This record gives sequence, C-alpha cells and structure tokens, in this order.
Amino acid sequence: MTTRGRDSLRAKVAKEAAWLLYREQEKEYKQAKLKAAEMLGVRVLPSNAEVAEALDKIADEREGGEREKRLVSMREEALKIMKVIRDTHPKLVGSVWRGTAHKNSDIDIVIFSDDTEFPLQKLEQNNYKITKTEWQSITKHGEKIQTFHIYLALPSGNETEIIVRTTERVHSKETCEIYGDVKIGLNIPQLQQLLKTTPTQKFTPK
Repeated sequence: MTTRGRDSLRAKVAKEAAWLLYREQEKEYKQAKLKAAEMLGVRVLPSNAEVAEALDKIADEREGGEREKRLVSMREEALKIMKVIRDTHPKLVGSVWRGTAHKNSDIDIVIFSDDTEFPLQKLEQNNYKITKTEWQSITKHGEKIQTFHIYLALPSGNETEIIVRTTERVHSKETCEIYGDVKIGLNIPQLQQLLKTTPTQKFTPK
C-alpha cells in the first residue's frame, strides 16, 4: 500500500471513529478506533489527534454558530464554579479548555486538596447539585494514582466533573492522551482574561 493510500484509510477510520464518539456509541478513543477499523474492514488505525480533528470538524458542521455560543457559556459556568473553590487551585481542562467542546461535552475541572470534604462543602453551600462522587484508580508509569471525582448537574443542563488531586501534585505535568502535549489548562485569572478578549480561542497543537 502506498503512503497516500494508507493516509486515506487513516482519514476514513478517523472520521468513522469520530462519528462513533459524537453519537456516543463509544466513550473511549481506543475503542472507537478499533470498532471503526473493524466496520471498515481495515487494520489501519489513526492517532487520537487525527480522530479529535475529525470530531472537531463534525461538531462544526452539525452545530454551526450555536457551538461557539455554548462554548462561551460553558467557560463562564466553569469560572463561577472555580471561584467557589478558588482555594483548591482549580484549573479548567478537557474540551472546554481546548475549545473543542460539542453538544455532548461536559466541563472538566482539576483541583488540588488533601481534604475531599472541603470542596464538597463549598459547592453545597453555593447550591450546586452534586449528583455523584467516586474514587477512581489508574496506573501511570507503574505508579498507582487515586483521584476523587465530584459530578455536578448545572441548571443549564450541562454537567461538570471535578477531579480532586492531592496538593503534592499541584505542580506535576501531565501528558494529554489525545494530543500528546502537556495539559496546561486555565486557572481563574487566565480564564477571566480569555473571556474578556478571545472567548472562543482554541488550545490545540498546530
């Protein structure tokens, strides 16, 4: 197979995988790629970034101008939540930070606290509806990491996931599994400035 032919197949698989994610038939990029390749009868797999780019295009085509309005609204909602828990060094991450959020996206915020009750109390005091809390455990580079997750249902219908990490990890760098770059995110001052100047700005690798 020529390089051009392989690239064409990768693009087809990426688009099919993106549709599976957009329609919520799959939740994870890996499973979406494997299923898309199987459906198309090929063994070529695109990168996660290629799937993300295809997903971004689909969302633009399907949602039009409403997509940017929703993004700004979600960033504003994120800022309000972050201000409530400002003592936990909150950062906006995920697709709302990236600027690639679509109609099925939620708001992802990372915070740092050794006391999981503290953010819960702050959120409850400010009348946020907590729908679920849970501990999750993952292994990265041989190290087992536990994080506490808080899920909110907002009046707008949007959902928020707050990931609570220990304070010792406040300066740690994390590589994005989709784009391969460092997850920088936005803190409160950065998000405030963004909303004033370029509220729909994207943060994806060129």
